[in-house]
Amino acid sequence: MEIIDAIILGIIQGLTEFLPVSSSGHLEIGKAILGEDLEAETSLLFTVVLHFATALSTLVVFRKDILDLIKGALKFQWNEDLQFVTKIVISMIPAVIVGLFFEEQLEQLFGGNIMLVGFMLIITAILLYFADKAKNTNKKVSFKDAFIIGVSQAIAMLPGISRSGATISTSVLLGNDKTKAARFSFLMVVPLIFGKIAKDVLSGDLAYDSSNFTSLSIGFVAAFIAGLFACTWMIALVKKSKLIYFAIYCAIVGLIAVLFSMLNA
Repeated sequence: MEIIDAIILGIIQGLTEFLPVSSSGHLEIGKAILGEDLEAETSLLFTVVLHFATALSTLVVFRKDILDLIKGALKFQWNEDLQFVTKIVISMIPAVIVGLFFEEQLEQLFGGNIMLVGFMLIITAILLYFADKAKNTNKKVSFKDAFIIGVSQAIAMLPGISRSGATISTSVLLGNDKTKAARFSFLMVVPLIFGKIAKDVLSGDLAYDSSNFTSLSIGFVAAFIAGLFACTWMIALVKKSKLIYFAIYCAIVGLIAVLFSMLNA
């Protein structure tokens, strides 16, 4: 992989991880446009590394929230912090089940299937459209909501379905406050990403090639910096109820991806 390609893909990941436009879908489209015909294992490794970078940027942006949650949970009292952590754990269950039992099938989808990505982006656009129409409230995410949002996160493992878009939209459509929905969406994915990376490293599933070290490192840095910017920006956008613009964007990119796939079939 060329250095400039790694930078471009890193920036794409960093920006689109938090913006509701599907980071995995944009990575697959980016690889196709740049001509990066990577094997499934190598493609997945690059995707995992970039997701790890954006997970770290989440820790930086929400460092105060995370420290407060840890301190509150360690009091071992059924306080608001421990309840929030419990909701995070509940939200992880669907994605963990899908990851454990359908991992091989998921890996095969990350091999440049642009037609699939296009259709999934269109579905993301529909979700965002309805979420944008929902009224804002002061409601917090409940335990039941946490599980339902977790199901959305599991479905968003498909390339083209925006994880943040699906989880925030689901949360908002359930009547939750938009700012609280965004905070929950960003925090709920962190343990999953670190857990997935730990599992892959220990099991040896990632096909690492030392010749890709430079590209992976540069892509990591680019994704981390872009992620810091996008995470902060997205929180402000959700507060202002600007999801309709992302719905339009996803619909346009999805249609372009479908046409691109048909023309290059």
